[in-house]
Amino acid sequence: MVLRIGNASGFYGDRFDAVREMLTGAGPGGELHVLTGDYLAELTMLILGRDQLKDPAAGYAKTFLRQMEEGLGLAHERGIRIVTNAGGLNPAGLADALRALAAKLGLPVRVAHVEGDRLPARDGALAANAYLGGAGIAACLAAGADVVVTGRVTDAALVTGPAQWHFGWGPQEYDRLAGAVVAGHVLECGTQATGGNYAFFRDHDPALLRRPGFPVAELHDDGSCVITKHPGTGGLVDVGTVTAQLLYETAGARYAGPDATARLDTVRLTQEAPDRVGIEGVRGEAPPPTLKAGLSRLGGFRNEVVFVLTGLDVEAKAALVRDQIEDAFARSGSRPAEVRWDLVRTDRADAATEETASALLRLVVRDPGPEAVGRTLTGAAIELALASYPGFHVTAPPGKGSPYGVFETVYVDAAEVPHTAVLPDGTRQGIPVPPHTRELEPVPEPELPPPPAAGGPVRRVPLGRIAGARSGDKGGDANVGVWVRTEEEWRWLVHALTVERFRALLPETADLPVVRHVLPNLRALNFTVAGILGEGVASQARFDPQAKALGEWLRSREIDVPEGLL
Repeated sequence: MVLRIGNASGFYGDRFDAVREMLTGAGPGGELHVLTGDYLAELTMLILGRDQLKDPAAGYAKTFLRQMEEGLGLAHERGIRIVTNAGGLNPAGLADALRALAAKLGLPVRVAHVEGDRLPARDGALAANAYLGGAGIAACLAAGADVVVTGRVTDAALVTGPAQWHFGWGPQEYDRLAGAVVAGHVLECGTQATGGNYAFFRDHDPALLRRPGFPVAELHDDGSCVITKHPGTGGLVDVGTVTAQLLYETAGARYAGPDATARLDTVRLTQEAPDRVGIEGVRGEAPPPTLKAGLSRLGGFRNEVVFVLTGLDVEAKAALVRDQIEDAFARSGSRPAEVRWDLVRTDRADAATEETASALLRLVVRDPGPEAVGRTLTGAAIELALASYPGFHVTAPPGKGSPYGVFETVYVDAAEVPHTAVLPDGTRQGIPVPPHTRELEPVPEPELPPPPAAGGPVRRVPLGRIAGARSGDKGGDANVGVWVRTEEEWRWLVHALTVERFRALLPETADLPVVRHVLPNLRALNFTVAGILGEGVASQARFDPQAKALGEWLRSREIDVPEGLL
């Protein structure tokens, strides 16, 4: 029997009414069996950690609890199980709150939760959590839970858990589990699989993309699936939207998880019908012996001020204000530990508006203590109001500074993590570690197809004329997935977009470690760039701190493309 799993949230703050849409929007025969919600990201764990410092009873996604004021009743009426990681740092607390809500609403809803991901505090971390797999979720569902709340699990576990429960898969059925891992990865970011943030959005009616529906996976017992969405909802599901999401925040051919390691180089996509993409052929391997864990800690304090430089002599104006600020720091005897200047030339010559005649000079400061980024910077910037470059003004006066977080990835022995399912009756069931594991190692690069015939005419155009891209963050690293839609384009791309060409097109990566991964079945290349995001998204070390637009920058860069492909 097919297992239909829908997703109603890709992050903490996603569309509030998506839960209702997913619970009520199916057509005949398309009803859901399970509805998932992904609320946790690296930055979210830091936010929840700060919440819990103020209130030990906090630490979970309160939005989910509000969504359940209506959603619990709708799910109960339709027999839909709900599985979510909204428990964050306090899954037991959210489970208790859900039981209280169910009692208030008069609903006989059975709630279970999964815990054990939270690790002992280390290195001053606000939160330290291992990424668990889906076995604990499966145990809760098998015990009759209507709602399962977890803390930090892998995003794909929200699908692998229900799949293990529904089909009765054992821990060594790696191909089946890997198929569910891939399905979970496609669902996890919600509307990114249904046309959201899609490189080729201009190929489709803007009205269609105004409000994309959320995705649904129809899983089969062999691990294959179809990605679709509720009929009548916006957005689209095609090979391109699914490819984009498969490349999002992944790296090489081995996509490791605690349930299985999925071989992304074996994935085959087929457009079966409008808004229906089949995924099959996924091979799996034993999971690694360690679990990924994330440490979120306070990194220090930061502040920023953006100076507006209008009209003539932009470079000279920037040099003057930089010199004045540095002089003020020296006089105060409290220069911040890190001072970063970025001049963004948004100005145009002979501009028709003042805004388009202006450039932005961004100053970001960081320090272990609040004083150097607070009073020191505020005094230095404000005192220049009548004493600096002509036309001096800022986008906003600097504040007192704010704390920022740092995310660090570590790996822990899976046997040391007490993965536990707390069943609806309160029974605590320990989840055993996988019976077999396999150390991760790179996959040898596959044989490349022959390049296009040399010597034909070429045209210099943006790479995005033929290639799509999607990028994202993993701690301080970023990945950029690039794909094309035809075999002829693939033969060109795989030879043209080398690591050297990638670095040349994105100069910010020139001095950083860059690794290229080749995925022929997807006609895709996936580049990982180490260290481009500093200490992670919460540290805000870069203009685009989550590297969300790094792929679009790459697509805008010009490259010689054979005219036959255009």
